[in-house]
Amino acid sequence: MKLFVGLGNPGAEYERNRHNVGFMVLDHIASRENVPTWKRKFQGLMADIKLSGERVILLKPQTYMNESGRSVGEAARFLKIPTCDIIVFHDEIDLPPAKLKIKTGGGNAGHNGLKSISAHVGNDYVRVRIGVGHPGDRALVSNYVLNNFAKSDQVWLEPLLEEISNAAGRLATGDHARFLNNIARALAPEKKTKPKKDRPPAGQPGKSASTSAKSAAINKKPDSAPRTSLSESLQKWLKGSNDKN
Repeated sequence: MKLFVGLGNPGAEYERNRHNVGFMVLDHIASRENVPTWKRKFQGLMADIKLSGERVILLKPQTYMNESGRSVGEAARFLKIPTCDIIVFHDEIDLPPAKLKIKTGGGNAGHNGLKSISAHVGNDYVRVRIGVGHPGDRALVSNYVLNNFAKSDQVWLEPLLEEISNAAGRLATGDHARFLNNIARALAPEKKTKPKKDRPPAGQPGKSASTSAKSAAINKKPDSAPRTSLSESLQKWLKGSNDKN
């Protein structure tokens, strides 16, 4: 069994915030798996699904970001899910927009949701880091993540969320490398093929017809001497004989 946790803040006013991208991921997975309703449990919203034959609990903590660990800890203890089988989806300002990385354990980089989870279940859970970009100044970070994604972000955001949900079965089976690879391949821009140049027919040089014609005219050798027929030669011989006589 795996516990998929999406981080965010409850309430319509936070729904499209950068900080809520974890909620967005779980919403896409639930939609793909035709989850009819979310149940209120473990101080959050929960859904029980199967992905690639594995049981997966989806959990969106409703405790607000800074207290996410309360919800995650309660679910993990009740369901007896070890820390290594907890997978947390969260926003990552230290990655450029649309960049995706996975790591297990490590630092929390100032993310209050991760800090809270680490305090309740330990640090060795899996983090799916979803790049949202950095505002450029640490003083602006809080306001930045608590604001909605820009309209220009929709170009990459919706396709990324869709492909994460499509590949989520790889995470359920622990195949993190294929999870990332599937998404990268699905979102890779199509390569434009260059049109092939026309080639001359086999056995002919690669020049234009006009160039070939000019070359042939230049290289043509003139006849060395005019040719005369046999009758013309005989007439000349007879004429010469008569003149002598």
